[in-house]
Amino acid sequence: MVFPPRCAVCDALLAPEEIEKGIHAACREKLTFVGECYCMHCGRPLEREGQEYCSDCQKGIAGQNFPDRRQNIFSWIEQGRGVFEYRGALKKTMYRFKYSNRREYARFLRQAACERWGDWMLASGVEAVVPVPMYRGKERRRGYNQAALLAKALAVQMGVVYLPNIVARTRDTRPLKELNDKERKNILKNAFQITKNSVQYKRVLLVDDIYTTGSTAEAVASQLRLAGVEKVYFLAACIGRGF
Repeated sequence: MVFPPRCAVCDALLAPEEIEKGIHAACREKLTFVGECYCMHCGRPLEREGQEYCSDCQKGIAGQNFPDRRQNIFSWIEQGRGVFEYRGALKKTMYRFKYSNRREYARFLRQAACERWGDWMLASGVEAVVPVPMYRGKERRRGYNQAALLAKALAVQMGVVYLPNIVARTRDTRPLKELNDKERKNILKNAFQITKNSVQYKRVLLVDDIYTTGSTAEAVASQLRLAGVEKVYFLAACIGRGF
């Protein structure tokens, strides 16, 4: 009664029959699920049918010419997927999820993720779910890590282990959208570290709220892979276009 459930899109009150879904039926139509035309590697929506990879992933594949096999990896992530396209009404939803303490949105996003990519997550055979970590000081000020809320909800739904503290963010960084590709890579060097000596899980699902450049996800995935994880899959609540 004090804090009645509100729609994750328009923020208006929900009818009793809408509370479980967390969204009005009309507002759901305002969101764009990632369709069937997406990058086979990172999951960004693509413009043309028959196109397999976005321009960034195509460049990465073409650039695999390192003599050292250990360096011959254009991506530490096995596959990535996004639930919604990051545009339109969803931008306000994600802003409230991140900055306005709308922790309840994690349930709506988990339901959408399982609806769109439940079969893919099952086929991937992930054994544990890991959130992209937030810098400790920032998380303390905000009170929560929105990626961790979604990751935990997914782990419970999938019946797998939730590992919130296996990777730590050791320093805060500037918003990556303000930087070019080279600056992103430099600023993320040594920004994450594994907190345990060994990782016993071989297939891990890394979860974040928004995927834009992919630099942060790659930095976290690299630490997991170097710690012994064989395959890192990635899921974002929303993702930018690949064209």
